[in-house]
Amino acid sequence: MKKLYRLILKSFLGTFVFTFFVVIFVLLMQFLWVYVDDLVGKGLSFKILSELFFYASLSFVPMALPLAILLASIMCFGDLGEHYELVAMKASGISIWRVMRPLVILSVMLSGLAFVFSNSINPVATLKFKTLLFDVRKQKLAFDIKEGVFYKDIENYVIYVDHKGEDGSTIYGVKIYDHSDREGENKIMVADSGIMSLSPNQRAIVFSLYNGFNYVEDNSNKETFRKNRPFERMSFREEQIRFSLESFDLTRSNEEMYKGYQAIMNTHQLSTALDSLEKRYDDRQQTFATSFQRRLSHYEKIQTDNIQTDNIQTNNIQTDSIRHATSNAPLEWPLANHLDPATRTNVLETAIANARNAKENVSFNKQDLNAQQLNIKRHRKEWHKKFTLSFACLIFFFIGAPLGTIIRKGGLGLPVVISVLFFVIYYIVSTVAERMAEYGDLNMFLGVWLSSLILFPIGLFLTFKATSDSTLLDGDSWKKFFRNLFHRKKALS
Repeated sequence: MKKLYRLILKSFLGTFVFTFFVVIFVLLMQFLWVYVDDLVGKGLSFKILSELFFYASLSFVPMALPLAILLASIMCFGDLGEHYELVAMKASGISIWRVMRPLVILSVMLSGLAFVFSNSINPVATLKFKTLLFDVRKQKLAFDIKEGVFYKDIENYVIYVDHKGEDGSTIYGVKIYDHSDREGENKIMVADSGIMSLSPNQRAIVFSLYNGFNYVEDNSNKETFRKNRPFERMSFREEQIRFSLESFDLTRSNEEMYKGYQAIMNTHQLSTALDSLEKRYDDRQQTFATSFQRRLSHYEKIQTDNIQTDNIQTNNIQTDSIRHATSNAPLEWPLANHLDPATRTNVLETAIANARNAKENVSFNKQDLNAQQLNIKRHRKEWHKKFTLSFACLIFFFIGAPLGTIIRKGGLGLPVVISVLFFVIYYIVSTVAERMAEYGDLNMFLGVWLSSLILFPIGLFLTFKATSDSTLLDGDSWKKFFRNLFHRKKALS
């Protein structure tokens, strides 16, 4: 049995490692396809790109691990069935369950490692990835002056080049606008030609300009400048100007900017954050209810103070709508006959203003409470997702292993199609249910676990049929069944 278990483990582990890195590579290519415009042309070093791809790959593990387990288990048992090794094991009295036993233990271990990764490593990797991707996306493009286009990426300068030489460094028809004084275009340098080159330390670019003029407007005296517009013109045969490239360096942001992001927290931090957020939400709700009740009492007091009546019963007064009260029609209100027009207008204006203030106050507080509730739901969703990865690994193994005995095909053909089909179902159900749970259309627990709850019975059913040698998993039996069915239809026709 030890040799048999060693054979099965070797077959599964080799396939698992291969499929895992293939899935990571595919997801990484998808990432590059989405963000290629933010990476190309910025002069990013190999170290920065390697770091970005490494953290991106780690953040893809929660998606790649279940798919790799599903694909590896189907390919492993499909290969054993294709070469009749499963038939030989059954003939020797070894049940499918005993064949699956070492892989079940391995899957449980992988599920435990998946939880450790999801709870400890993935939050750090996500933090590094989000921060570095933000820095890369805001990074300026590399220094590249195009012909006939005003170049503005160097701070305080605008450069225009009419055309370039074949070597790419010789330039003609150069205009440089200096805005360092923050006083408009009062300094302009014009040259017939020039050469662009990097400084020895490669921290600056040097323009060696030939046969040109420097134009400087003298606006030190505002009154004289407005009347005469004086300026200086100085010709030169050769002049050098340096532009620092420090603004093109990648600036690393402080990781504290993502401190409140749910995906970078572990279960303990999420539990602590949930307690704080729920307490703040309850306090905010109570504060709003108290202040609104106080506001209503204040409005009632204003109404009583503004209306001076003698011997009039004010209990159970039926007020009309503000629209009718502000119309030209007579005000049908028991107090209307006892109020002079000025007082009545004042009362109505006060009521309208108070109603508008109350409406704005309710709308603002509603938006604030909804935002806090959404934040709480996202924290709760992230807490549940720390456990769904481990459970998904087990589910996909118990789906893939019996399916491998059905198809009896190894390689990357049919197993890949079936694996992708199950994973797409899992991913779509998870995404839709989680989104519905976030916005209150579904319970959060059910929203996060719905995909697992759907696939779990399928895995149990397939595993039971595989271990009980049911003909349900026999492909030849299904072929024979459909062949007989079609022959019967032809005979009847």
